[in-house]
Amino acid sequence: MSTPSDPGSGQQPDPWAAPPADASGQGAPPPMPPEQPAYGQPAPPPAYGQPAPPAYGGQPPYGGPQPGYGQPAPGYGYQPVPTYTYASWGKRVGAFLLDFGVPVVIAVICIKISIAIGVIVYVAAVVWNFYNIYQGGKTGSRWAQKLLGIRMVREATGQPIGGGLAIGRAFVHIIDGIPCYVGYLWPLWDAKKQTFADKIIGSVVINA
Repeated sequence: MSTPSDPGSGQQPDPWAAPPADASGQGAPPPMPPEQPAYGQPAPPPAYGQPAPPAYGGQPPYGGPQPGYGQPAPGYGYQPVPTYTYASWGKRVGAFLLDFGVPVVIAVICIKISIAIGVIVYVAAVVWNFYNIYQGGKTGSRWAQKLLGIRMVREATGQPIGGGLAIGRAFVHIIDGIPCYVGYLWPLWDAKKQTFADKIIGSVVINA
């Protein structure tokens, strides 16, 4: 059996020969893989000049840029509160008189002429008023409100309150009339120009 020669002998080493033995007579052990950090332990710092690995879950590493104090994290369902130009009390009163006063006046005139015709006209006026309120809730404006360029919307979203809630709001207006009708006058000095019914329902009347 041939043995590996020293470099000065001119012979090439045998590639199939066993690795040289250490002092104990055993072959040299294979190199060990790099040690991995234990679960839950921080990873070792990167070599100088190498970028830091991304933090767990894609969050910025400690000491990185953080959201400003009092600011919500991006994409956390944050919805900005819309800003409004509230309709004046005069416009609101004008729309109310056109929507509900005119049909009542017509019904009264018809009753003076003929009670039967007046009753029919009065019932038709009531049906029209409820239809007008319902459509105003769906679209944001009753007939007269659209004519005067104002809308009724949810304060939180800026969207119409819906037909059913508009009907309910019409009955909640009873609260506006109980304390000497002060609820109807409340928009004169209220910051959001709301009646008591508006505050309960969460609606505002704005310029379209």
